[in-house]
Formats: sequence, structure tokens, C-alpha cells
Amino acid sequence: MRIGIGSDASGSELKSLVITHLREQGHDVVDYGFTPETGGEAEYSATYAREVAHAIRDETVERGVLICGTGIGISISANKVRGIRAAVCSEPFTARHTRENNGSQIIAFGAFVVGPEMATSIVDAFLGATFKGESDPEFVGRFNKIAAIENEELAASEAAAS
Repeated sequence: MRIGIGSDASGSELKSLVITHLREQGHDVVDYGFTPETGGEAEYSATYAREVAHAIRDETVERGVLICGTGIGISISANKVRGIRAAVCSEPFTARHTRENNGSQIIAFGAFVVGPEMATSIVDAFLGATFKGESDPEFVGRFNKIAAIENEELAASEAAAS
């Protein structure tokens, strides 16, 4: 699977560990995050969230992993990209659940919240899960309601701008 991963400076060390883990499992990983070795200024987590979310939207990658201090700011930023569903997960159950029941394409977690073993467990649970919505009418309905809210908000924003 091709996976996009991004982090701000606070998540860069954990991001490196997760990248190694994913590559050892045979995944193709695209790093969209801050890397101290490349120099330059660290950006706020929104920059990296947007890059991963756009890669999902544009089908450059299949799934995404985002890491900041808590996972909160980076997930909120990713969710601002139309069509993206990102969830903060601090343990494997919610990581699996968000993929299976909500069709989330991105998970986020915090380097200040989870350690390396938990981070890889979260990623493994997320990547091992399959969205139920394709075969279960309950989940298709849930997914469609989320999409309807997004479409209504977009229409309201466009109307307000004109």
C-alpha cells in the first residue's frame, strides 16, 4: 500500500520510526513531513496535514498518517480538505473503528501522547481495517450523511462569498 505520512517538528522522531516500521512491512511510504536533516524551518502542522490530505484526494497515496504533539491540530487541519476524513487515535481500537465505520483515510496521533510501540500498533490496526460501508447499508447511510453536511457547508460558503 502507498501511504503518505506527515508531521511537524514535534512528531518528526516518531514519524521516522513509523516510516521504518511501514517499510519493513513492504509499504511504499511518501514522507510529507518535517525532517530535521533537510534543514529549513519547521512549519505548523497544518502545512503537513494539507499535503497528506491533498495526496489522498488526488489518489497519489491510499492512506495517510499524521503526527504532531497531540494529533489534534494536525487532524483538524486535514479535515478542512474537502472529502477527507481524519481521526485522532490514541490506541488501536479507535484506529480500526474509524476506518471500518467511518471510512477515514487518515489517522493522526500525538508524539506527546503515544510511544513508538503504541504508534505502530495504531498504524497496523488502521491499515488492517476495511471500510464496511461498501457492503453494509447502515455504514453507507452514515457516510452519506457526513458527505451531505460537507456539501451543504460548501454550498453555504460559496453563497456567502458571492
